[in-house]
Amino acid sequence: MIGVRRFIFSGLAIMLFMFTSLVNAQQAPVTGSGKIDGRIIDSATGQAVEYASVSIASQTDNKEINGATTDDKGFFKLTGIPDGTYKLMVYFVGYQTYTKNNIVIGKAKSSISVGDIKLHSTSASLKTAEISAHKSIIENKIDKMVYNVENDVTSQTGVASDVLKKIPQVDVDIDGNVQLQGNSNIRFLINGKPSTIFGNNIADVLQAIPASQIQSIEVITSPGAKYDAEGTGGIINIIMKKSTAQGINGSVTLTGGTRLENGSFNLNARKGVFGAHAYFSGNTQLLSTTLTNSNRTGQDTGSTTSTLLQSGSNSFTRLGYQTGAGFDWEIAPKNTISGSIGYFYYGVNSNGTSNRESILQDIYSNRLSDSTNLLNTGNFYHSHALDYSFDYKKEFKKEGQELDISYSASSGNDYSYYNQSLENLNTQLNTSGSYGNNPDNTKGTNIGIDYTHPVNDSLSFEAGAKAEFYSVNSSSDVYLLNTETGNYDYSTTQSNSLNYQNSVYAAYASCSFRMFRWLDVKIGYRDEYTMTNAYFSAAGNVNIPSYNTPVPSITIAHKLKNSQTIKLAYTHRIQRPDDGDLNPFINASDPQNLSTGNPYLQPEIGNKIEFSYSKTYEKGGNIFITLFYRGNIDDIQSYTNYYPTYKIGDSTYTNVSVRTIDNIGHEDNYGLNIYGSVPVTKKLNIRGNLSGFQRYIVTGLSSGGNISGFNYRINMNVTYDITNSFTIEGFGNFNSPRINAQGTVPSFTTYNLAIRKQLFHKKGSIAITATNAFSRYINQTTNLTGSNFTIISTRQVPYQSFGFNFTYKFGKLEFKEDKQPDNSNSDPQGGN
Repeated sequence: MIGVRRFIFSGLAIMLFMFTSLVNAQQAPVTGSGKIDGRIIDSATGQAVEYASVSIASQTDNKEINGATTDDKGFFKLTGIPDGTYKLMVYFVGYQTYTKNNIVIGKAKSSISVGDIKLHSTSASLKTAEISAHKSIIENKIDKMVYNVENDVTSQTGVASDVLKKIPQVDVDIDGNVQLQGNSNIRFLINGKPSTIFGNNIADVLQAIPASQIQSIEVITSPGAKYDAEGTGGIINIIMKKSTAQGINGSVTLTGGTRLENGSFNLNARKGVFGAHAYFSGNTQLLSTTLTNSNRTGQDTGSTTSTLLQSGSNSFTRLGYQTGAGFDWEIAPKNTISGSIGYFYYGVNSNGTSNRESILQDIYSNRLSDSTNLLNTGNFYHSHALDYSFDYKKEFKKEGQELDISYSASSGNDYSYYNQSLENLNTQLNTSGSYGNNPDNTKGTNIGIDYTHPVNDSLSFEAGAKAEFYSVNSSSDVYLLNTETGNYDYSTTQSNSLNYQNSVYAAYASCSFRMFRWLDVKIGYRDEYTMTNAYFSAAGNVNIPSYNTPVPSITIAHKLKNSQTIKLAYTHRIQRPDDGDLNPFINASDPQNLSTGNPYLQPEIGNKIEFSYSKTYEKGGNIFITLFYRGNIDDIQSYTNYYPTYKIGDSTYTNVSVRTIDNIGHEDNYGLNIYGSVPVTKKLNIRGNLSGFQRYIVTGLSSGGNISGFNYRINMNVTYDITNSFTIEGFGNFNSPRINAQGTVPSFTTYNLAIRKQLFHKKGSIAITATNAFSRYINQTTNLTGSNFTIISTRQVPYQSFGFNFTYKFGKLEFKEDKQPDNSNSDPQGGN
């Protein structure tokens, strides 16, 4: 423990030293009274370009005088400029560099506004009826990383989880489970809003959203005070496709494959101050079969040992679809209302068989008993969710001052069913069996208000409040086989119902200011008060005390020369146990592998520190480096215990493992992530990502107190443009083994190959993709150890797939801005 703390403080000291050294290494800023301001927008859409780098340099010797980044509205201001003649330069990944020459600051004119500066994408053509823009696939902004999915060729035929594994600092395992910087406690949003659909199996949800329907994915590892504190790992926001261009336009995407099939349709319409959009998409995973083998050895008493050998298979299918519509309307100048409604469905159906042999031995390895059984299982799950929202935005005369009021609600209806029977192969009789139905209803409501008030060029305040309400009503009816009558009788001891209500009330305030003319600081404080009521039929009313969570955050950033930025950030996070974690109901659908929740769980608290460096090159290359430390207390993790006998009501189960969840102790992680994109030539681009972290887990488990291990991930993406309309791309990924509280999760390797041909003047495209083309399965062996048992299990997961994708964009786009005479982003004229 002392060694861990020393390492933590040493790491923090090193990061602070690096930050101070880099800052002190900069020359003292040249000061004056001159000012330059303006706004950066996309030349095609007219939308603001957030966090673009703006710098001012001497016209004569190119010496940089000052710099800034644009805000979320695209505005920038440069102050403290001495008299002289300068050139203004604007850089942003995916756009051509803009240069404005001969800007004169002097006594005659010390304050200059350059107005709207239109950035042209690195590959753009603006005509009366067509626009084809190309942004960098990854944009590193001040508070988040944005992954532009449309430019990802190898994910064209896949789903959301296929896209997430391409993003730096994000890990996705073979089953679709997601981690952010090694933490699975992530707050998932759709279009910036929560949904009850994510209250269920997130891995299944992400594998039911076609990648072709996603516009971009935002990853926020150190959220500020404005964001909800939920999720010790951070926030992942999935942005669905939507166009803001004038006119009527849309797209159709169809994908066929050996493992996945999906399709989507998008329609957008905008005229003047009113815009509307609608969409539909569907996804299915064809019948797939996972093969399993396991060996569990348990110490029953001091003189006997039980061994359970299992070998079987599980076949499953997935199906999901989404549809919805939305609008935005500027009802009066600087007053906008917007609304949306969406419906989401996904379902999973599986059937499996497993041959089991149970062996009981004495201390001399003599067999005392040996029995063989066949377990037959069936599972069905489906979920419906309806999301709707309404927002109002008021912009004031003062630049950057605005008021936002938001309302969103989500309701879900879920249903699951299972059946299982255990047949004795010696007697051909069923020794046990059961089936169960589990319907539940979920509701979530969010009401929020946010206000931003800029005081002057270098000082701005934000404040807001939010109320979030979430409820679940669920019941589970279990029927057990009566071996004497052959009937299935209702079980009062294994059936269950719950009523769960959770309310969170939050308020925040933050301040952004500039220190010493070169240091950008944003400091914030959020306070969240949580109230939870829970009734479980198996435990009655559970007393869950209300609690208050203070959430401080701070970000310090400095822009260096040549489009370089360093940033130091701290944030405090919380992970609240949900209804599934708290439910004490014991799931006995597999009679020798049980699972249950824990109604006495406490929230997990996390503290996060990040130090990052980024640089953007004029030719499109970039590099992002992040050092981080994350520490969790009351760490919530699942673990397994072994019992020779285990009683549920009047039923006794023998030779069983029981998986539960608890606040096992605390966890410390420190790591490094390096991402780089290199345009080797105009046609060849290489992107690579290397991430690794050291994990310490201190537990109260009898299987061991301290666990540590190093985890790493490496991937590379290579894109080659054979012609302007013909692209080939390859992606490879390797994840090392990962430790958990009781063992290791195995390593795995995946790779994708794709070719895409654009057609019809780039309005359409076809793509062919292959995933793990030379291996049908990914083999995974997991080791799990407890005080009186060991489990070694192997799975063969079907992962190989081949797919074909067709996309067509239609409609005429109308833009209000004038057509540029050429594709240059340079302006040789002086300031105005």
